[in-house]
Amino acid sequence: MKLKRDIVWDSKYVNSREEVLLKREWLVTNGLGGYACGTVAGVLTRRYHGLLVAAYPTPFGRTMVLNKVTEEVKFREGPSLQLGGYERRDGSVDMPGAPNLVDFYLQDGLPVWRYQIDGAEFEKRIFMVHLQNTVHITYTYLSGSQSAWLKMQPLVQFRPHGDPVDQEPGDSYVFSAQENRYQIWSGGKKTPQLRLVFEGGGGTFTLDERTIDDVFYRIEYNRGYETTGKLWTPGYFNMELAPGQSATLVASTEQWENIATLPPGEAFRIEKERRRLLLAAAHPKARTGVAAELVLAADQFIISPAGRLEDSVRANALGNEIRTVIAGYHWFTDWGRDTMISLEGLTLATGRHNEAGWILRTFAHYVKDGLIPNMFPEGKVDGLYHTADATLWFFHALDRYYQVTGDRILMRWVMPQLKDIVEKHRAGTRFGIGIDPKDGLLHQGAEGYQLTWMDAKVGDWVVTPRRGKAVEINALWYNALRLLAEWSREDCDDESFAQTCIESAEEVYRSFNERFWYEEGGYLYDVVDGENGDDSACRPNQIFAISLRFPVLDPARWTPVMDVVRERLLTPVGLRTLAPGHPDYKDKYFGDLRSRDAAYHQGTVWPWLLGHFVDAWLKLHPEDRRGARSFLEGLVDQLNEKVIGSLNEVFDAEEPYRPRGCVAQAWSIAEMLRCWLKTEE
Repeated sequence: MKLKRDIVWDSKYVNSREEVLLKREWLVTNGLGGYACGTVAGVLTRRYHGLLVAAYPTPFGRTMVLNKVTEEVKFREGPSLQLGGYERRDGSVDMPGAPNLVDFYLQDGLPVWRYQIDGAEFEKRIFMVHLQNTVHITYTYLSGSQSAWLKMQPLVQFRPHGDPVDQEPGDSYVFSAQENRYQIWSGGKKTPQLRLVFEGGGGTFTLDERTIDDVFYRIEYNRGYETTGKLWTPGYFNMELAPGQSATLVASTEQWENIATLPPGEAFRIEKERRRLLLAAAHPKARTGVAAELVLAADQFIISPAGRLEDSVRANALGNEIRTVIAGYHWFTDWGRDTMISLEGLTLATGRHNEAGWILRTFAHYVKDGLIPNMFPEGKVDGLYHTADATLWFFHALDRYYQVTGDRILMRWVMPQLKDIVEKHRAGTRFGIGIDPKDGLLHQGAEGYQLTWMDAKVGDWVVTPRRGKAVEINALWYNALRLLAEWSREDCDDESFAQTCIESAEEVYRSFNERFWYEEGGYLYDVVDGENGDDSACRPNQIFAISLRFPVLDPARWTPVMDVVRERLLTPVGLRTLAPGHPDYKDKYFGDLRSRDAAYHQGTVWPWLLGHFVDAWLKLHPEDRRGARSFLEGLVDQLNEKVIGSLNEVFDAEEPYRPRGCVAQAWSIAEMLRCWLKTEE
């Protein structure tokens, strides 16, 4: 396996090489929700940048335990080399090693830096041990004419990973050393313990306790958050390296025995083999090229959540394991909607069928009042249920899973929950979700809640409430009824219930095509019977009336809808959430939280929507795989932007379509991979 993605030094957005290094980022994950990430330059620009963000059991959640390591290479003769740096509040950037960075790339999805100075060449690699809160930072002196001294200084600020950078520690940091085992913790009882081991032969640790003040986080400044923080260090490691020699700093919150079990060389070989097996298990067309890179990117989102003990016990009793999907890095947890939309691309296209089944079983257990959870908050066990569509996407995900696996055991096991979901929707359930007996359409809406995927909220302001009968909710409802009728008849021999679902679906079909067609615009209303009547805003939600397995829209209207969506909403990186010309249209997603959320679904482009645009396109043009593939090409270029090898959550609505939001988003990767394979000629 030799997948390599090089960074492109020239950028369409910045003028200097140093700025490119500050804007491009890397991400490594551990399968627990923990991660390591940063800029290529090694400068901290986000509160989430760190070399070890550990995933702790509830109620702690993900915690920053190792923010940074400053590195310096010194020779007996000649200049020294510093590999990282800082940015200060006055805008000055200290990156002395930037001119010496000759290459940065992903090797099989893992970051590699190569530096040159005075004829000497050094390499740095970072990876995390799977299912451990452990990171390995390996330095190799590739070639040179003299020995070199490597100095590494760990810097910490223990805090929940999303907390402000300006907070002061509640207690002083404590450092201890015994042989080659070093430990940092704070005096409080409920704090992490960072364990450090230096591998590579020889080396010393020098006590030099101090605090680095005035560390500036530029992206937090741009996002309207606290911008300046402090980092503490107990001192530094120092060792002599000969040409061809390597040294590894291991940072972990695991027990010493766990750390010692996998020395750096063996741990790296195992991780490479794990990645090789991921590709071997994937769809045959996903084992090379862009698709293979997406398979490795997809792996970052499938996790065994730390601390969900009850889920683990239930899963183990069934002979399963617990899995869920992180919606996006850095701040999202597992969301029901995102999980169900992403399931096919993340698990079925990658050959991880068992894990898909485990995810579906986990969410089926949490069905409550006819709803699956919208999300599991950080550090919490109980889910939040304020969603009108996640439960309907559950039917879609089950259908995709069943078509691939034919798993009748799971389907029969989940059928009681599916029937209960439909009955609860018919009778009416929480948040105003229920059927209008006049037309059979599904309505939703409760004051103060955002229930559709367009869910931005600032304080008490729900930006796009869409209360009423939303177009995609009813497309999903129709699809769910038709799917349940099929499963009831074929898998459960329940003809009576199947017939009831078919009759309900037929009513939805008639009402939908009568009510949602906006004649003047030649497309579909976004909401009917809303708070202010029918909403004719041109949005991408109408595409689901065509793209789902059972499309609710009359085929005679597919072409005009697709023409409008293509002309007004399609961009090279996804679909706009609102067409230009609308009074609420925003062409950029930037600024403080209120400004960003005001634009989140008011024009901002979402790449995951391209997946359903491609599905709809191929329904109209089933032989045009090449044309369908062309809609994805813009996202290939984005694999070299923001987080190298991954895709952002959103983009600006106008050129140059700058990447925004989460730097690595599950459904962006999942839908691109799924449709990349679907459009393979």
